[in-house]
Amino acid sequence: MDYKSNSLRAYATEDCVLLSKPPDVAVLAPNIPAIYELHFGVPMAGAVLCTLNIRHDSAMVSTLLKHSGAKVIFVDYQLLHIAKGALGILLKTSSKTPKLVVIPDQASSSSRVSDMYFNNDNLEYESFLASGRPDFEVIRPHDEWDPIALNYTSGTTSSPKGVVYSHRGAYLNSLAAALLNEMPSMPVYLWTVPMFHCNGWCLTWAVAAQGGTNICLRNVTAKGIFECISKHQVSHMGGAPTVLNMIINAPSVDRRLLPGKVIVMTGAAPPPPHVLFKMEELGFNVTHSYGLTETYGPGTVCTWKPEWNSLPPNAQAKVKARQGLHHLAIEELDIKDPETMQSVPPDTKTRGEVMFRGNTVMNGYFKDSKATADAFKGGWFRSGDVGVRHPDGYIELKDRSKDIIISGGENISSIEVESVIYSHPAVLEAAVVGRPDDYWGETPCAFVKLKDDCNANADEIIQYCCDHLPHYMAPRTVVFGELPKTSTGKIQKFVLRQKAKDMGSLSRTSRL
Repeated sequence: MDYKSNSLRAYATEDCVLLSKPPDVAVLAPNIPAIYELHFGVPMAGAVLCTLNIRHDSAMVSTLLKHSGAKVIFVDYQLLHIAKGALGILLKTSSKTPKLVVIPDQASSSSRVSDMYFNNDNLEYESFLASGRPDFEVIRPHDEWDPIALNYTSGTTSSPKGVVYSHRGAYLNSLAAALLNEMPSMPVYLWTVPMFHCNGWCLTWAVAAQGGTNICLRNVTAKGIFECISKHQVSHMGGAPTVLNMIINAPSVDRRLLPGKVIVMTGAAPPPPHVLFKMEELGFNVTHSYGLTETYGPGTVCTWKPEWNSLPPNAQAKVKARQGLHHLAIEELDIKDPETMQSVPPDTKTRGEVMFRGNTVMNGYFKDSKATADAFKGGWFRSGDVGVRHPDGYIELKDRSKDIIISGGENISSIEVESVIYSHPAVLEAAVVGRPDDYWGETPCAFVKLKDDCNANADEIIQYCCDHLPHYMAPRTVVFGELPKTSTGKIQKFVLRQKAKDMGSLSRTSRL
């Protein structure tokens, strides 16, 4: 079946066809060996894997368990209270709840594990595995389009959707992931990308295909990253720009000299050029990719051109910040006018919506035929991202369509404003959204977290932006503090938009 018929099947069929049976197995766990093992054991048992975001509370977990129809849930011991709360909520409306299997603390003794977790209601992970039959034969899919996983979108909006992955798509994207990460045989991969997010960008399967070693990092910290790289001779890792930002701002006491070049794939959000530049200074080789849950994670890569080697480092970082070209497993990538479906010219100015089609695009949204039909309207998957195309064919994101700030009729890219703010020496993190404005309709509002032991006030940040951007793009409001994020490192702009809205409209007397 080719990509066109797959897309047509996705939005032309009933919900039940998208996922011919419910995902039998859910997992609520951080990056530990058990969740890696389940990426193989669950499909080999003929079941569908549903990995859940570990930052969800009991209410959301119960909603996703009910929606997915999971029959079993594997839970890390640290998240047991979340799972039990979710099952308690489910019991109020259903007589059946998923069977609970607890993944214990590996440092605990077996007797302690038994006392803490194992009872008539709960199973313990290792004991459960030991009860299996040694002669069990792998159950293979009847059709390559059969589902292998159900992944819920990461929560940058308030309503996650269930994205159905096929065996074919996962297989192809795994091979593409190995190539994108320049993985030779037997790589050493450090898990800083959550395995519950797009199945670790399909690298769970890619590392195995290359005979690699997996270094699991339960809690992602700069100190832990440097220690693992040094101790285990890590060759590859990945992470959102927030993880890269954590690395470049690590205190000197936490840093270690890299044993060799470490290849890092970044994605999940457009990386500020300043962050890429600093990573390269530390000795990391950053590969920039872009994609969505609906494209199995990375769908594009900013393939490096030899002629760019002669550019100054800052210019190289700016080029590397582009989203680039589609990888070999994606059939087509384009930027189109969402109304006419005509491709935009490669002039770096004309904006359109980024669209994909190919074998590594989802089968559809589980139990949501309308959302699936909307996503595939016109025969392409519509990303919701706004971008431009360069004369060499490389694409560059300008914003999410809902994040564009329209001020006095001018479109302002929050990404461009954020990139400038990130380059300020006192800034650790930044996000820009629109705030209501009595005169302009809305104006940029910057939420900023400063580096430790650094100081800057709102006027300084605003003036810095005015010095590096057209004045209409500079923020009129600056708010300092922690930024809300998803577990995959994406800043939750819908939360910030609400905060900006709650501040009320700027009056004419309060504007610059």
